[in-house]
Amino acid sequence: MDDRASQVAPEAGGPALRVLIVDNDRAHAEAMSEALEREGYLCSMATSGPDGARMIAQESFDVVVTDLVMNEVDGMELLRRAKQSLPDAEVIMVTGHATVPKAVEAMRDGAFNFLEKPITPNKLRAVTQRAADAVRLKQRNQELHQRLDERFGFEGIIFASPKMQTVIDRVKRIAATDATVLIMGENGTGKELIAQAIHQNSPRKGKRFHPLNCAAVSETLVESELFGHVRGAYTDAQADRVGAFEYANGGTLFLDEVGDMPVATQTKLLRVLEERTITRVGDNRPIKVNIRLISATNRDLDAAVRRGDFRADLYFRLKVVTLELPPLRDRREDIVPLVDHFRKQFTKRHHKSVRGIAPHVSRRLFSYDWPGNVRQLRNAVETMVVLDSDGLLDVDDLPPELADHEPSDTAVETGVPAAAGALIGRPMDEIEKWAILETLKLTNGNREQAARVLGIGARTIYRKLEAYASGP
Repeated sequence: MDDRASQVAPEAGGPALRVLIVDNDRAHAEAMSEALEREGYLCSMATSGPDGARMIAQESFDVVVTDLVMNEVDGMELLRRAKQSLPDAEVIMVTGHATVPKAVEAMRDGAFNFLEKPITPNKLRAVTQRAADAVRLKQRNQELHQRLDERFGFEGIIFASPKMQTVIDRVKRIAATDATVLIMGENGTGKELIAQAIHQNSPRKGKRFHPLNCAAVSETLVESELFGHVRGAYTDAQADRVGAFEYANGGTLFLDEVGDMPVATQTKLLRVLEERTITRVGDNRPIKVNIRLISATNRDLDAAVRRGDFRADLYFRLKVVTLELPPLRDRREDIVPLVDHFRKQFTKRHHKSVRGIAPHVSRRLFSYDWPGNVRQLRNAVETMVVLDSDGLLDVDDLPPELADHEPSDTAVETGVPAAAGALIGRPMDEIEKWAILETLKLTNGNREQAARVLGIGARTIYRKLEAYASGP
């Protein structure tokens, strides 16, 4: 093989990809390995088909370069085994002129490409680089889906309260269907997060999720935003524009604050939902669309229907399945785990070193009513992380609305169960046990969080729990 004239290096900054080279001719295998190792690939060599098959079964490779014609186990068999054991790997066939038709057949069976002998280093590097790019693209897509699953999957929704458990159980039942969903709840309760979770756990997860806030679009432009327009439809329409329905075609369209939609647009939206076609503003040509519609509102649509502000037929069309998200003040058990989640998130984002939160601050956050719900809590924790200078979120880090707030002692305002009153006059050990077990419920079983809330060491909780388990 020739030495290189130009190089095609693996992606800068990315991990070196593993390449398996299989060839009966040891000298040829060594030459290919050397050419690719100079470019940063991690190469392994097999000098027979059976050895190659064994390595494919036992190890992990990103690219397999194999001779097509070999005794016992040939390149076609190695291709089949690689597709079974290494589904994300790409396979490059090496062939002589006489077996080119066979190599073309291999590509129909899933081979990435083939190299015809004699092979130059530049040709080998170029084809291997293209295969490596294809592998990295698969890896990026997998990482993206993994991040989406982590962020918008059920595991990405932080909660500990029975009320949110009921919501999530309902979401799990409807996600796999194509039902139209209406999500109701105050601003900041996480309606878009729930909509994302429905989409990400549905058959449409590989398609677009497109949110549109109806309240943020002027009344004169809302139809153009939804259905698109053609050039010249109105004064500022300089070019054709795709609307939300077309853009989300095949996926999920999320209409936030749908209760603020103008009545005239409501009529057109109802027609679209019934006929599954849209017409761009200024055009007469119908366009078929296939979307799943999820809507959300913070308004009382029943009252809006009675007032005549919202069409009753559209309301019933939107609420095939309904989800009602409780405000944060009605699910205080979620506050502590949410605070800890946001603390970790913003500590990483702002490159800070925040090890925890002071117990009296946790109690203050727990007892606050949070009129802005989870969104307000999230912003408050970010403010605290940014302001922190000593690694512990304390009173001096609180935002203004919380700086003067003191936890109330009354059970109703703090969310302490009324059952606590039954402990009055009971031995201190029983009161302590109740406090530990209830706080563990509050933190969804997280002992470290419970220890921080109670102001005691995590080891103390572990020791107490062991005593409870072995006691009468």
